[in-house]
Amino acid sequence: MHFLPILASLRRHRTAAALIIIEIALTCAIVCNAVFLISDRLRRMDTTTGLVEDELIRISVTGISEEAPNASAVTLQDLAALRGIPGVKSVASTNMVPLYNSSWNTSVSTVVEDPRPPIESAGIFMGSPDLLETWGMTVVAGRDFTPDEYVDFEAARAQKAHIGSVILTRGAAARLFPGKDPIGQKVYSEKDAQTVVGVIDRIMRPGGLRGTDEDSYSIITPVNIPYTAGTYIVRTDPSRRAEVMAAADAVLLKIDPSRLIDERETFTEMRKDYFKQDRAMAWLLGGVCAALLIVTALGIIGLASFWVQQRTRQIGVRRALGATRGDILRYFQTENFILATLGIVLGMALAYAINLGLMGKYHVGRLPVEYLPIGAVLLWGLGQIAVLGPAMRAASIPPAIATRTV
Repeated sequence: MHFLPILASLRRHRTAAALIIIEIALTCAIVCNAVFLISDRLRRMDTTTGLVEDELIRISVTGISEEAPNASAVTLQDLAALRGIPGVKSVASTNMVPLYNSSWNTSVSTVVEDPRPPIESAGIFMGSPDLLETWGMTVVAGRDFTPDEYVDFEAARAQKAHIGSVILTRGAAARLFPGKDPIGQKVYSEKDAQTVVGVIDRIMRPGGLRGTDEDSYSIITPVNIPYTAGTYIVRTDPSRRAEVMAAADAVLLKIDPSRLIDERETFTEMRKDYFKQDRAMAWLLGGVCAALLIVTALGIIGLASFWVQQRTRQIGVRRALGATRGDILRYFQTENFILATLGIVLGMALAYAINLGLMGKYHVGRLPVEYLPIGAVLLWGLGQIAVLGPAMRAASIPPAIATRTV
């Protein structure tokens, strides 16, 4: 197959060829970025929280009155009552949980009043005893909090009690104490000093995933959180979650009927709700990709069909001179391959230009280079499949019929 006759034919149809090249280029650029964004969303949706999600229930209780002077005492009664429900393994109160958009954050340093702390933003989890057990976490270094280390939330907020110890995630410990044992070291949140007593593997920070090291920076403090400032986490037998959720309402309202059960949901439901926008975007981008590929394929089919009609005489002459059906088929496939290649080269440059714009405005990651050859192979294959029908029709034209069209 000689390329020069094909190139000469394309030069005679510059407008049509240019439109196909531009269409393929735009499809390549958009599809590469869309597939990258879809994979990023799927990766986010697959993020593990570090908790035993299939065993957990979150229950949020709110009082009718804004003032609840006995909130701490009522919270202790709530926790004891919830533990007594059949199927409950463990219960704790905490200020925040993963898979929720409410986030408490603080800077952490190894130096008091550090103007440039190593961790500018870390998730700060506060929780009652049994919090780690309820979450299903284990301490990978050091120990859990002892009963005498827990302080009351109101006392800590009024600075009447000092939080003396913390547990770090592995990521935060590595950032603060690279190459060192963090156990027994001092860390500072603003002016307060705490001793690191333990390290856990990880816990997902609420409020969004940034795709940076900050996602792994969290600290846990021994603070008894009242129901007015936090939420209850109940760990159950997975097969009895619905039963426990139904029983929890009656148990809590029996202790204090002047309250409302604001929210109660399993972590499975929380995960589904938390990532619903990511899931919707993945489906939307997938639909855009499919639509673009279909439109591009139809454009190739339409152009190839038009060229077959325009070249009936030329095809007939070539058949009369001895060209086989395979020669005609390869001619159109080669012609399409050249157009697709030109479009893909232009599309690769455009893909990076679009990615740079997305990086600047929406803080997405850099487009990995492996997405470009994948997109190229996809469009080459799409082009060959799309042109196959018109090319086979061209190859099936008998020389006698073709010459009578002169």
